Amino acid sequence: MADTATLRTEPLASAVRKATRHLMPMLVILYFVAFLDRTNVGFAEDALQMERGISAGAFALGAGIFFIGYAIFEIPSNLLLKKFGARWWLARIAITWGIVAAAFAFTTNDTMFIILRFLLGVTEAGLFPGVIMFLAEWFPNKVRVRMFAIFYLAQPFSQMLGAPLSGGLISFGDQYTPWAGWQVMFFSEGMLAVIAGIAAIFLLIDSPQKAKWLDPDEKAELIDVMEREDSVRQEDGPTGVWRAMSNWKVWYFTVIYFCLQIAVYGTTFYLPQQVSGLIGQEVGWQVGLVTAIPWLVGLFACYYFGNKANTIKRRRNWGTIFYILTGVFILGSAWAGAANQPVLGILCITIAVASFLSVGPITWSFPTAFLTGTAAAAGIGLINSLGNLGGFVAPLMRTAFNEAMPTDSGAWGVVSLGVFAFLAAAMIAGTRFFRAKADDLLEEEALKAPAH
Repeated sequence: MADTATLRTEPLASAVRKATRHLMPMLVILYFVAFLDRTNVGFAEDALQMERGISAGAFALGAGIFFIGYAIFEIPSNLLLKKFGARWWLARIAITWGIVAAAFAFTTNDTMFIILRFLLGVTEAGLFPGVIMFLAEWFPNKVRVRMFAIFYLAQPFSQMLGAPLSGGLISFGDQYTPWAGWQVMFFSEGMLAVIAGIAAIFLLIDSPQKAKWLDPDEKAELIDVMEREDSVRQEDGPTGVWRAMSNWKVWYFTVIYFCLQIAVYGTTFYLPQQVSGLIGQEVGWQVGLVTAIPWLVGLFACYYFGNKANTIKRRRNWGTIFYILTGVFILGSAWAGAANQPVLGILCITIAVASFLSVGPITWSFPTAFLTGTAAAAGIGLINSLGNLGGFVAPLMRTAFNEAMPTDSGAWGVVSLGVFAFLAAAMIAGTRFFRAKADDLLEEEALKAPAH
């Protein structure tokens, strides 16, 4: 349960606790399944190449082209979410992407694989930025990083539980069904998304005004603080779709998020293969269990630091430190692989994963402090869509470096990922030069909070 002791009144704290309890589990489940369906392709790489003749180049293109479809439809999807409401639109996203994800079980060639990866991006577009915008309308700035962190827990959960789940489904399918294990994995995990989308229709509420489970005092306090913060964002940030998309701060955070996604997806897509190479085992149950270790550690790190990042100083300083750690330990994992040091390699991967998971929620606290309304729909959509192109660039860049400078460990491909994290660190540190009015409000609320 979220710590709400620092909020200014008990009705407000109670409203936040209820909103956390009623909304966050469903949102975590949606992102859990989404992250699982977009990254489980790493477990099927070898099988797709051997059984369906999918080439390494087609796999790299397919892994990344997801983000092209995602980027094209991200902003329209976010604007439609604003029009139709989060409950119905998030449910639609989950159901349609689940159908596409299940269709991967029937992949037969390079072209089909690439098309399905593109369609997966198209159908999932809007989920992540839609939830970010949804949380910014439900939770005060004081606790928003905490809520982002809870939402982000779906990433380590999906990899910590999803890695052995995907490996287990492959093993089960190969041994006990007439289908290939990778087919069973794709179909089963796609259907999970469909079920989650149907559940979202019944469990999500579009706004505090519609929440029947809030008492009148709780509802009034929550609406009051959100309207106050909204007025600050309207005064401090751009208004309208086009002004948001041309705002320099929006583009500044787009570059930061692009750098983050290169590290995240460049690591995640190839993590099973990297772990397989380090421990000398084929991808399956054992690799799945070892792959879960970094995500287990990252789960606790993400929640702990998200829970504590309740001042602008902490958000900026910790964001800078975590980006630096991400870069350093991605580079360290490359060295460990080249030096045949499996324990050190797993340790470096673990710290890198924990760092980029911890910095994600902190990064999103900056744009949500000055974007609201349709500007938020467009601005957050732009940051996420173009930033996520890092997921398209990462596998192609990693493959290109490995082909240009081949080694048994693929170290140069890994090194290319870590460099961008240092640029993000410098840019987060640079946010001290354009303090937003929402930062002042955040510090003011800290002074108002009752002592405990």
